[in-house]
Amino acid sequence: MFHFPVRVSLRESGKILPGDENAKREGPRRLSKPILVLTEHFTADVEGRIARDFTPRRVPSDAPLRREELLRAAEGADALFIGPADKLDAAFFGRLPASVKVIATFSVGYDHIDLRAAEARKIAIANTPGVLTDATADLAMLLLLGASRRAYEAQQWLRTGAWAKASSARLLGWQPTGKVLGIFGMGRIGQAVARRARAFGMKIHYSNRNPLSPELAGDAVFHPSPLDLLRAAEFLSLHAPHTPETHHFLNADTIALLPAGAIVINAARGGLVEDEALIAALKTGRLAAAGLDVFEGEPNIHPAYMGLPNAFLLPHIGSATLETNTAMGMLALDNIEAVLAGKPAPSLLKL
Repeated sequence: MFHFPVRVSLRESGKILPGDENAKREGPRRLSKPILVLTEHFTADVEGRIARDFTPRRVPSDAPLRREELLRAAEGADALFIGPADKLDAAFFGRLPASVKVIATFSVGYDHIDLRAAEARKIAIANTPGVLTDATADLAMLLLLGASRRAYEAQQWLRTGAWAKASSARLLGWQPTGKVLGIFGMGRIGQAVARRARAFGMKIHYSNRNPLSPELAGDAVFHPSPLDLLRAAEFLSLHAPHTPETHHFLNADTIALLPAGAIVINAARGGLVEDEALIAALKTGRLAAAGLDVFEGEPNIHPAYMGLPNAFLLPHIGSATLETNTAMGMLALDNIEAVLAGKPAPSLLKL
């Protein structure tokens, strides 16, 4: 964990600027608020805290040269508050001004940040774990139900008038009751999905780096090998981090291990899935359906997804609730303020 001394102003050091009678009466206080560079907008409560405790600098989210503008805005700044769309590689850290002491990302995932380059520059990196578990697990169940009950096709029927023209037709989906839900990655979110899926009568199987304790696992079946998990999973929900080891975990070879007609859910990271392989399996019917909230290269997703009626697609809204976004923003600011004050921070990342 990194710790940094806070910058001391003249007032903080006890020196009073000439003619500053208010400072004499009030005693030592900070001359200026820390400069915080932001690439996102947040809920009203988070924005209120930013305005109160920081001097904000905004980088427009639609800036054509967002990376360059972020680097320019960082001149003399104390901290950056970024989102998953901001790719901070070694070259970025090589150009980052020395004034920046901490970077907080508005996400649990951090595959968009080069942690080694940050460590070499002694810049603390923080994420927002824990506070979005329920929202993301809820979203995973929405994907599961939307894909299995052909929700996209049903919406199209209704909105285009096709239902009135073929009222006797039925969009027959697939019921989750009694089916095996395979969970790849049984961390906080995977466990929360398992709890929800049990309420739908699903049987839980999982693969994880280590098995859960009996208290946490309950009746869930552990598979030491992810490949064995795939062979059992009539529904597969991805909840692992995106790392070099998990990159394109779901590909043509691993899809072939799933039972015919399986349904795939991804509310984790787009890089876990090889798009061409998943699209091919959905086109042939090897997989019955998919529910996806994340995509490789998002927001520029593979165009072939758009023409698939059996793909239930959402624009990365797993954590998009008012309560969760507020909690994420507050946790990020807690981390930033702790680092700048030289205090222990709640969720700094380590290599």
